[in-house]
Amino acid sequence: MKREKRLNGADSEAQSPALGHNLGPYLVASLAHLTASRHQTRPFPAVEEEVATERESVQKETMEDGAEKASSLRWKLLRQALLRRRPPNSSGDSSEISIKRVSRKAKRGFNLIPCQLADDADAEKDSDSSPSSTTKQSKDATLCFTLPVDEAPKLFLTQRVNNVADLSDFEFCNKHEIDNTGLVCQWPSEEVLAYFCLSHADMFRSKRVIELGSGYGLAALVIAAVAEASEIVISDGNAQVVNYIERNIEINSGAFGDTKVKPMMLHWNQDEISNISYSFDLIVASDCTFFKEFHKGLAQLVKCLLKKVGPSEALLFSPKRGDSLDKFLEEIKENGLRVSVTENYDVEIWRRHQSFVNGDDSWPSYEKDHCYPLLRYRNPDAQTTFLPPKVGGSLA
Repeated sequence: MKREKRLNGADSEAQSPALGHNLGPYLVASLAHLTASRHQTRPFPAVEEEVATERESVQKETMEDGAEKASSLRWKLLRQALLRRRPPNSSGDSSEISIKRVSRKAKRGFNLIPCQLADDADAEKDSDSSPSSTTKQSKDATLCFTLPVDEAPKLFLTQRVNNVADLSDFEFCNKHEIDNTGLVCQWPSEEVLAYFCLSHADMFRSKRVIELGSGYGLAALVIAAVAEASEIVISDGNAQVVNYIERNIEINSGAFGDTKVKPMMLHWNQDEISNISYSFDLIVASDCTFFKEFHKGLAQLVKCLLKKVGPSEALLFSPKRGDSLDKFLEEIKENGLRVSVTENYDVEIWRRHQSFVNGDDSWPSYEKDHCYPLLRYRNPDAQTTFLPPKVGGSLA
């Protein structure tokens, strides 16, 4: 039976982590942690917050010419973050500090889906899996997300805490030449994607869906919990991240109903994907277009995954960031995919965006070009495209 869903007002005060994916900050944060520990200069969270600040600054400098490689950007971020000297901020509410310790985003984010730190007992109680199979390591914490929809189940996501980054993560990323930022935090664009999927659940009903570069998998888990999709594949190119995806699927297994949910290791430049080629009704992804060197592989993968018969669509959320969006759109068009870019796609997301633009100090560094994700649609056949209204609304 189809459930009636109503979107409740999301608590703007809730400190929910934001989402999305970019290459670089996690590797920088790992080195910053090692440097701070070795020289005992200051606590790691302060260094990492400066890395995030410098990341936004460096993005503005480098995205204009598009020439800087991922490796050089990582080192530039690290250098600038370590050169700055700001005293750590020890004030604030203890619950807020706890969320910061997990999310690493400080107060940056749209805060569309409330969350809080969860007790292990709460997570196990809501899970169909045995307690032993979902046991966390000391470097992890579990967040409980309360979806602002009537009768929606709570979702529990296990992820890294921010004081355990080490050299092994840096080495793993370099060895496998992969994006390791799925371990860093949940970025703003991923939170927006999750909320959009929650608000437009009908478009996923009875569909086969894959999320690319999913990180901890919030958006895909939201779809699995509320949209009555036939199957959800939650993918990432990092084996460490996929381990977290597996655990998060397991701990939330009781929320999925008849929807099949599975993890997948998937690189965007992977040569062999014949077992899943042309098989998905919908692709979702967030903040996956920052580095231009990955544009070609991502565009080709999108084309190879969308089914050829019947309606199929890819929904990608990413900020504009200089000419990064334009370059990716060029790559998409070269692969024969049709493109539509929408700026105002959800009433509540747009309202919060406008609030930040107009000076809401909860996100003091907010800039539209670098923070607000545009919604991009891809489809190889204009006759099968289906687009929600440009001025969308929340669920009623």
